[in-house]
Amino acid sequence: MDPSLFIFCKGTLLIYVLIYVDDIIVTSNNTSKIISLLSKLAMEFSIKDLGPLYFFLGIEVIPQTKGVLLCQGRYIKDLLERKGMRDCKPISMPMATSPPSDTGGALMADPTHYRSIVGALQYVTLTHPDVAFSVNRVCQFMHAPTESHWAMVKRILRYLKGTMSYGLFLQRSSTHSLQAFSDADWAGSGSDRRSTGAYAIFLGPNLISWNSRKQKTVACSSTESKYKALADASAELIWLEALFKEIGFPLQGPPIL
Repeated sequence: MDPSLFIFCKGTLLIYVLIYVDDIIVTSNNTSKIISLLSKLAMEFSIKDLGPLYFFLGIEVIPQTKGVLLCQGRYIKDLLERKGMRDCKPISMPMATSPPSDTGGALMADPTHYRSIVGALQYVTLTHPDVAFSVNRVCQFMHAPTESHWAMVKRILRYLKGTMSYGLFLQRSSTHSLQAFSDADWAGSGSDRRSTGAYAIFLGPNLISWNSRKQKTVACSSTESKYKALADASAELIWLEALFKEIGFPLQGPPIL
């Protein structure tokens, strides 16, 4: 189900290896088997064991009493320095309640910088679901960004400045049920009348998957736009069910949508 995840299962022994290019996470229910696997890999490849997981692909893994906190404080700090906004004034909302129009305004002289920063913001949504909608909004103007769109990007950066310590908390839980919530607006985009659908999926108390995206087709009613959002959430639930089955993780009953 996930081409980056390799699974070894024999009897009661489980080993999971997650690979992204040359960065690897290895975990198992048997610590000695991890050591054995790493020693065998070292015979074939040049590898370095960094010990317990604290940092992976720009994401900090901070141990807590009841779980772990996934945070991108360092990544956000580097992003602010890149933009020259290290000392900017924080703001409490990532997006204005009445954002600028999708059309109009002076085009940016060099849109390359806009595309670079917005691309970096997409990665921030891995631990900041709270900016998923606003980042999706600014992503829609990559082809011809205006100065008003750039102001929206800077507002997101100012919001992140005040929430660098925020992250995604994953807590230990004996509840192994999947719950999904979905919603959509109707014709929210003034330029093409398309709707934006979104979903959030929880495993027990933990948020594990979410999405906020403009729908591919124009919905003829609010019911249709919400039905499309339900369909997207259902597809993600089916994939997650298959993934958990593959890794040997039992779910408590069918998912609730």
